[in-house]
Amino acid sequence: MDTSKPFSGLKVLDFMWAVVGPMTSRYLAEHGATVVKIESVHHPDAVRMTPPFLGRQAGINRAHLIAEVNANKLALGINMSRPGAVELVKRIITTWQPDLVCENFTPRAMKNWGLDYPAVRQLKPDIIYYSSCQLGRGGPRSNFAGYGHLASALAGYFHLTGWPDRGPVLAYGALSDFLSPAVGVSAILAALIHRKFTSEGQHIDQSQMEVPIHYLAPMMLDYYVNGRVQGRAGNRDSSFAPHGVFPCQGDDRWIAIAVTSNEEWQALRRAMRDPSWAKDTRFSTIMGRKQHEDEIEDRISHWTQSQTAEDLMTKLQGAGVRAGVPLSCADMHNHPHLKDRNFFRYLEHPEGGIMPHLGLRFVLSKTPGTVERCYARVGADTEHVLKNMAGLQDSEIGEMAAEGILEWS
Repeated sequence: MDTSKPFSGLKVLDFMWAVVGPMTSRYLAEHGATVVKIESVHHPDAVRMTPPFLGRQAGINRAHLIAEVNANKLALGINMSRPGAVELVKRIITTWQPDLVCENFTPRAMKNWGLDYPAVRQLKPDIIYYSSCQLGRGGPRSNFAGYGHLASALAGYFHLTGWPDRGPVLAYGALSDFLSPAVGVSAILAALIHRKFTSEGQHIDQSQMEVPIHYLAPMMLDYYVNGRVQGRAGNRDSSFAPHGVFPCQGDDRWIAIAVTSNEEWQALRRAMRDPSWAKDTRFSTIMGRKQHEDEIEDRISHWTQSQTAEDLMTKLQGAGVRAGVPLSCADMHNHPHLKDRNFFRYLEHPEGGIMPHLGLRFVLSKTPGTVERCYARVGADTEHVLKNMAGLQDSEIGEMAAEGILEWS
C-alpha cells in the first residue's frame, strides 16, 4: 500500500453516478483512497453516452466524461436489479469493511435496495455514509430527481444570469457540480476526523441545491437589509466600472477587464495612452463611471477590437489592470501556465488510446496526489475486487456471472 498520500488505506464503496458525485470521490481516489465504483451495463451511468466520444465514435466505453470524473477508481460491474445482487454488496461491506459508502441517488433508491444508512450501519457500525442528491433527504420534494442545471435554477442563479433586457440564461456548466464536490469532501474529512477521536460513524446528507445558495449571501443580505431584489446585469458589477468583456481581433476573441478603483482607472487610461475622452471629469469617480457605463464600454470596445486578446491581456496586466482572456478548450490545452504546472494528464484508454484528463485541483506539498489510471469499462476490475478484496472464490464468481449479477462491458 502506498503510504505517501493522505488517504492511503481509506476504503470507499462508490455508488455515485453522473458528475457531481463521482467528482467528489475522485478527490479521494487521486489522494490515495481505494475507491470501488459499482456500475451496471443494463443501467449504465448517464454520462457514458454523453459526448465527446473518443474518435467521435459513440459507445458505452468511449465517453470522455465517464473516464474524467472517475479517474483512479476500480470498476465493479453489478446489476443491482438481479436477485442476489444486494446480498453480494452486503457481503463486500462485511468482508472488505469500507470506511465510506457514498451515493447520489434520490432517497428511495438505496432504501429500496436495503442499503440505506441504517441498514449499512448494521453491517459496519462506524461507517461514514455520504449522500448527495438534488434536494437532500428531507422535505416534500426530496424524491425529485435532477441534474446540476436544475439545482442551479432552483437556487436562483438563472435569475441573475443574462442580460437585463432579456430572460434568464442557462449558466455555462452546472454550477452546483463545480461547488458541491469540494464541500462534500470537506464534510467527509470532518467525519473522518470525528471518527478518529470518537470511533463514531455518521450519515452526511448533502443537498446539491443548498451548496450554491451559500454563495448568494450578498444578494440575500441586499434584499433583507435594503429591500433590493438583484437581477440580470450581463457582465457588469454592481459597484465597479468598467467591468465587462470586450471584443478583440479574430473570430470570437474577447478580453475581460475589471476596474475596481480610481487608481486602476488611471492605469487603464495610461495603457490606452490616455485618450481625450478618458480625461472627461465625468469618469473620474466610480459613481461617475457607473452612471456613464454605456459610453465607457463603447469607447473601450472600439479600442480593444483592434488588438489581439493575448497581447492586450499581457499589456494590461503589466500596467496594473485586472484583465484576462476567456479561454476555449483548445486554449486551455495550450495555455503556458497550465503546461508549466503539468495540469493535464494523458492516460492510456483501453479502446481509444491516449486520453487527456484534468490534473490535480490542488497540490499538497508533502503528500501530492496523482492521476494515473483511466476508468473506462464497466466491471473492468470485478474479478480483482471480488477475489482479492471481498474474498470470493472463482466458483462463486462464475455462478454470479452466469446468473447475470456480475457484468462487463
